[in-house]
Amino acid sequence: MPHVIIKMYPGTSEEQKEKIAQEITTILMINADKPEEAVSIAIIEVAEDAWMEEVYSKEILPNMENLYKKPGY
Repeated sequence: MPHVIIKMYPGTSEEQKEKIAQEITTILMINADKPEEAVSIAIIEVAEDAWMEEVYSKEILPNMENLYKKPGY
């Protein structure tokens, strides 16, 4: 705990994904007082043309009240 799932368009390199995961891990260690071994992070690529149907409509819109950072689109 915690487990973070990041969904994003394809095109981010493996190096970039590793850096994103490490930086989020560090943030959780500092701000949520969690040990590194407690953090897990998944990065799932979703095609741009599928984003609105697969992610926005099913995950973002129905959970708007739980979002600490809301999208601007």
